[in-house]
Amino acid sequence: MENWNSANTVLHYGKDGALTGPDKEHAETSMLALHLLQSALVHINTMLLQQVLAEIDTATMEGRAMFGMLSVLAELQRELIVANTMDGLASARARGRVGGRRPRLTVDQAALAQQLYDAREKTVQQIADLFGVPRSTVYGHLDREKTVPRQPKKTAATKH
Repeated sequence: MENWNSANTVLHYGKDGALTGPDKEHAETSMLALHLLQSALVHINTMLLQQVLAEIDTATMEGRAMFGMLSVLAELQRELIVANTMDGLASARARGRVGGRRPRLTVDQAALAQQLYDAREKTVQQIADLFGVPRSTVYGHLDREKTVPRQPKKTAATKH
């Protein structure tokens, strides 16, 4: 493998191109170096593209054609990024990884919050204070299918 600007001295490649290292610190250093390299390349490509775009005269037929070709390439690049992202997420799910933020309430806490809410023993604010979370978090953990509304829906008064 080519030693480009000595970046490969900190990048450790394993099976299928996965970044590895003798310990977690080396793996993190590898990821950081790869991220910095990618950011630098994106910056360089952006500067080059801006220079090319500045020279295109869209008032001419050739300029409009060139601009159209560049837009097709940009669309292709975007679709490749989306496809790669989806592949990466599917791969992570296959390995048992779950994306997103961790829930603020445990399963037991959410069940207790649901029980207290349905029994009308406590208000949402009291439940939130009990667990040290905002009201919106409690609402987010309530089961919308089983939750009984606090106040009956108002019906429109009909005129006779």
